[in-house]
Amino acid sequence: MRRNKQRRYERSRGDLGGGGKRCRFCRDKIVVVDFKVVEGLRKLMTGEARMFSRKRSGNCARHQRMFKAAVKRARFMALLPYC
Repeated sequence: MRRNKQRRYERSRGDLGGGGKRCRFCRDKIVVVDFKVVEGLRKLMTGEARMFSRKRSGNCARHQRMFKAAVKRARFMALLPYC
């Protein structure tokens, strides 16, 4: 009985079957998120120019931090609107 529960848990994590959500930056092997690529940043924002959360966007923690800093720089440089 225990063995079945463990297997179900492992399958539900998503990393064993290959069907889990992966970070789009890791998937495309992007090392640094650039603030000048405005179209790429807009894909991870709502219509009101708010950033998607990590859970909703599927980004890893490292790339979500870089994305956040890139959006802030792009807003300062007037490439993206403020909320």
